[in-house]
Amino acid sequence: MKKIVFVGAGSVVFTHGLLADLVKFPELHGMRIALHDIDPERLQVAEAVARRITGGNATVTAHLDRREALEGADFVINMVQVGGYDATVVDFEIPARYGLRQTIADTIGTGGVFRALRTFPLLDALADDINAVCPDTLLLNYTNPMAMNVWYLSGKVRNVVGLCHSVYWTMRGLADLVSVPYEEISYVAAGVNHQAWVLRFERDGEDLYPRLDVEDPQLRRRVRIDMYRRLGYYPTETSEHSAEYVPWLMHHDSELDRLRIPVGEYLRVSEENLAEYKRTRDLVRGGGELDIAGTDEYAPQIIHSVVTGTPRVVYGNVVNDGLISNLPQGCVVEVPCVADATGVRPTAVGALPPQCAALNRAYVSVNELTVRAALEGDPRHVRHALMVDPNTAASLTVDDIWRMADDLTRAHGDLLPEALRAR
Repeated sequence: MKKIVFVGAGSVVFTHGLLADLVKFPELHGMRIALHDIDPERLQVAEAVARRITGGNATVTAHLDRREALEGADFVINMVQVGGYDATVVDFEIPARYGLRQTIADTIGTGGVFRALRTFPLLDALADDINAVCPDTLLLNYTNPMAMNVWYLSGKVRNVVGLCHSVYWTMRGLADLVSVPYEEISYVAAGVNHQAWVLRFERDGEDLYPRLDVEDPQLRRRVRIDMYRRLGYYPTETSEHSAEYVPWLMHHDSELDRLRIPVGEYLRVSEENLAEYKRTRDLVRGGGELDIAGTDEYAPQIIHSVVTGTPRVVYGNVVNDGLISNLPQGCVVEVPCVADATGVRPTAVGALPPQCAALNRAYVSVNELTVRAALEGDPRHVRHALMVDPNTAASLTVDDIWRMADDLTRAHGDLLPEALRAR
């Protein structure tokens, strides 16, 4: 039976959800699950959770050694967060000293750039291991910043697709907003991860977008509704995310208040994740019952499709090889993909609306400069990425951007690629 490897399995809550999704498919029973993490305690908890959830339906092994875990893998799911909570705090606290406000800080922006730079050395090592022991594996990446990580990996491994639940949950939310069952809607979205656009939103040929045009004062206090009203298309990530990808919101107190933008939100989310891990650990140790509800993530669906040949449409982050005609060739875009026995095949969507493509191109520029900084070993490109980032550039002077980059470089130290460390 197929072997599925979880890299960063110590992210126990996420591992829990993916495993619950996998065991829902009878055709996958008998699968081999290999868990890898560098934290022994988290790995032990993840193994216990995995054994509880899979029961007798899978063989579960745990490995501190990554290459050992990867041996013979058919599928690899990457969900590592390099530096963990402590590095996330640094990504918020140092920019805040300069007056830079962030909400999630994991995609673009100052936090996204430095999260990527911390992750790239891990991706180098992961790619080396994959090429050594399982070169034909399908690597399914969940680690953020999604687009930067997939771009960086694209020349290093044969098969990589980035996965995110933002399109799926956006459409669930939109269906609820217009009071139409999700199962009855049809849609197409495309763009870049966390800033794709709902291009079509219908039921039985009826355009459902006009149902969002209501005079609800509370609804209009959502960033995404505000963006839809002004741009004509709804973005596929939460308002907290969407607020920090544009230049016109985060540095205005009045906009923070009008749109209820939660500055520092990801720090609170991270603290909740730590607390949830501890609850899960204590439940496992005490023999308590686990909730094994699934999460409807794409990775288990893709694995099922590849193993059984069942075709389904998912959304994936892949290299733009003519998929979106008015975004740069070679960048990473989020588009509909068909998963079946042949793998994951992206679908070309043509040109985005020009206003949407314009915002995406700013996002892509931050991605490109960050990836180039690491590939070329050029620390100036780190600063250039921050200089063109919409929120950072709108909030800080150029001198402060460079000083902030110096401070973050010193603070993250050896987590960064060697050529980009402070000298």
